Amino acid sequence: MSERIIFRAGEATVFAKPGQFTDAMPEILIGDVDGPVGQAFANMMGQTAGHTRMFAIRACNQLVRPATIMVPKVTIKNSATVELFGGIVQSATADGVLDCVIENILPRDQVNNLCIISLVWIDPQCVTDKNIDKNDLYRTNYEATKLAISRAMKNEPSLDELIANRKKIKHDMFDPDARKIRTCGSSSLSKNGLHRVEKSHRKTQHGKAP
Repeated sequence: MSERIIFRAGEATVFAKPGQFTDAMPEILIGDVDGPVGQAFANMMGQTAGHTRMFAIRACNQLVRPATIMVPKVTIKNSATVELFGGIVQSATADGVLDCVIENILPRDQVNNLCIISLVWIDPQCVTDKNIDKNDLYRTNYEATKLAISRAMKNEPSLDELIANRKKIKHDMFDPDARKIRTCGSSSLSKNGLHRVEKSHRKTQHGKAP
């Protein structure tokens, strides 16, 4: 059996195509069911108003392995958000997890000993956008889930990379030197205060949706 995995953390952002609000920003924890991640996973089985948790399933009776629980990072206030969270995003997350096993990003011999917690972002504007591209919402969440898991398993970014970038990279929403919200190219500030950055301005390596 491969090395026991106690606690791995990863995140990724995959941007929407132009004109969409379908950015995906999952934050992932991976660990043994007998460790701290497993305890946190079990504790999340209780429900909290506005923050419904659910397993990542590919379809009815198709719970993926490792068992993965999805937790929304925004308050769910209506059935339209539930439909996106428990439909497209759930499907994309589940497919991403399973493909990580198929592609040996996650160790196949530990799938029943590991669990995953995925904090999921859905832009509130997706719910009200009459022209939402649901295929793009799937794509961003699928790619971001795979990328976040891959980074977690590789412990990326490394400390050396973080130190090298300390003075080179600024936060997307705030420039501490200017003490103000940053803008970038054709970016804009959405009504809910989130900094919008077009995919063309930030390139990242990630898996491709099937």
